Amino acid sequence: MSKVGSIEAGGTKFILAVQDVETKKEVARKRIPTTTADETLSRCVAFFKDNPIDALGIATFGPVDVNPNSDTYGQILDTPKPGWSGADMKGVLERGLDVPVFVTTDVNGSCYGEYVARGRHNDKTYLYVTVGTGVGGGIIQGGHFIGLSAHPEMGHMKIVRYPGDDYKGFCPFHGGDCVEGMAAGPSLEGRTGIRGENLDRNNKAFTYVQYYIAQMLFAVYMTVRPDVMVVGGSVLNEGDLVHVREFFKQFNNGYVKTPDLDQLIVRPAVAHNGSATLGDFELAKELLK
Repeated sequence: MSKVGSIEAGGTKFILAVQDVETKKEVARKRIPTTTADETLSRCVAFFKDNPIDALGIATFGPVDVNPNSDTYGQILDTPKPGWSGADMKGVLERGLDVPVFVTTDVNGSCYGEYVARGRHNDKTYLYVTVGTGVGGGIIQGGHFIGLSAHPEMGHMKIVRYPGDDYKGFCPFHGGDCVEGMAAGPSLEGRTGIRGENLDRNNKAFTYVQYYIAQMLFAVYMTVRPDVMVVGGSVLNEGDLVHVREFFKQFNNGYVKTPDLDQLIVRPAVAHNGSATLGDFELAKELLK
């Protein structure tokens, strides 16, 4: 009976899971802290040796080489996370477990999970964006990821500031000139001195985040015309999306016809931030065909 594994690799934690292919039930799960590359990947190998699998899907923080034709496919590229630049995630796991491994970005994994959960319609384009510690996005069109030689970096799109927003931004590369620098979770505390989870939802800082995320969504919509745009992560909730849709409508200003925005801009279909794990399982299954 085949089993597949998932690693949702984040900057602070790794979520490891195993699914029984026949029953589609999750049979093992573990959360480990993200420490050094050697220690973290060794703990991953140990977990899957205790819970054997036949293939593994990894959705990881980046930047990461996602090109299967590249000599460094599955390796973390230059990253500000100390000790992780050049970490060979794919190689370490394949050698340690002797199973095939698929590697993509964390947002691509989540996008694939949403694609599966929403019916695998290959005549549709799916966008998944996450708004958390960082901002990122992935796109699936015709059942395939957009981006081969490198993955999208939507969080670093340039933005037009909300009138009166004088926050300097926190992106180490672009300051307050990109979406991530102005809209990711740390921007809430940066503006107010209060962590986002403790901040009153009526605080103006959330308006700024809504505005910048709507800008990003509008830019992507005008580029690839997604059929559904899923907004995940911990920063925005369903109530925030009401305002995101309003800003999106303002940016469009009647230029192109859109679907009902309540159906176009949505929260994840997979509960409890489980989109990436589902996506990893399904991508691992592709390796078994």
